[in-house]
Amino acid sequence: MRAPARTISPPRAAGAGVPAGRKLGWLPPAVVAGGLIPLVVLGLRAGAGALGPDPVAEALNQLGLLALVLLVASLAATPLKLVSGWTFPLRIRKALGLLAFFYACAHFLTYAIVDQGLDVRAIVEDITERPFLLAGFVALLVLVPLAATSTARMLKRLGAARWKRLHRLAYAAAVLGIVHFFLRVKKDATEPMIYAALLALLFAVRIASAVLHRRAAPR
Repeated sequence: MRAPARTISPPRAAGAGVPAGRKLGWLPPAVVAGGLIPLVVLGLRAGAGALGPDPVAEALNQLGLLALVLLVASLAATPLKLVSGWTFPLRIRKALGLLAFFYACAHFLTYAIVDQGLDVRAIVEDITERPFLLAGFVALLVLVPLAATSTARMLKRLGAARWKRLHRLAYAAAVLGIVHFFLRVKKDATEPMIYAALLALLFAVRIASAVLHRRAAPR
C-alpha cells in the first residue's frame, strides 16, 4: 500500500497567532520614550545657555506647547480610528494623554518655582488677575482627575459609562489650553487658531460618527 501523501502546510507568517495586543505591546513605552526626548533636548539647551535672551520664557513656551500638542494628539486617537479603521492610535492614547499631563505640570512648576520663586501670594494674584494664566491653570486642574483615573483599576471602579463621561473633559482641557495660548500671544494668533481648527475637526468627526451610528441602529 502506498502511504498517504503528506500535506505540507504553508509557512506561517511572522507574528501569526500572536494576539494583536501583544504585537503592539511595545508601542506605548516607545511613545513615552519618544515623548521625553524634547524634555532632554530642552534640558541640554538650558545647560548650554542656548535658550535665548529670556530662557525662562522660552522654557515655558516649549513646555506649554508640548502639553497642548500631546493633548490634541491624544484626542485624535478615536477620530483616527473612526475614519481609518486603524486600532493602533487607541493603544497610544493613554501614553499621549499622560505625557500631556506631565508637560502641563512641568510648564506650571517652571512658572511657579523658577519664574515666581514659589511665592504663593504672587502666584495667586498673577493667576486671578491675568485671564490667560487663569485659563491655563484651570486646564491643568481639569487634567488632574483624568490622569488620576487613567488606570484599569479606576476604570473598573468608576464603571465604563462614568469613566467615559469624565474623560470627555479632555476636550474642555484642550479648549482651555488653546484659550491660554491665544491670550498669551500678543500679535500673531495663527498657531493657536490652527490648533482650534484641528480640535473642532476632531470633535466634528466624533459627532458625525455618533449621529451615523444612531441612525443605523435598529428601532
